Amino acid sequence: MLDSRVLGVGLAGSARLGATLHIGLGQPLTTLSGGERQRLKLAINMAEKSSTYVLDEPTSGLHLADVDQLLALLDRLIDTGNTVIVIEHHQAVMAHADWLIDLGPGAAHDGGRIVFTGTPASLVADGSTLTARHLREYVGA
Repeated sequence: MLDSRVLGVGLAGSARLGATLHIGLGQPLTTLSGGERQRLKLAINMAEKSSTYVLDEPTSGLHLADVDQLLALLDRLIDTGNTVIVIEHHQAVMAHADWLIDLGPGAAHDGGRIVFTGTPASLVADGSTLTARHLREYVGA
């Protein structure tokens, strides 16, 4: 039966990137989680040989166990010469970043200004923002 087959969508068609999304043939896109839909969109973009990726909360819809796999995938994207910009609230992603831009000082109408730029280590050590406090707790500093 056709619907019982599984289609593996490898990001950029490359085993080097090591990420596969399994979709059953005939499976409606509405049955995919938000994270799965984002990974599918990413696979389509990567097939077009893009070199800059902007990801808006890529951990959305992911199980906590999958966040490490996502971070490894992002590292491989960067290692292959791509630029990756991630908009994210997840502390593991922030702690793993090369550079942070913290917007604030609050949320919604209380935010929108750059309140910090620098490395995660600098934010943890010297930051006085709400993000700094939460990231400091996350890394145990």
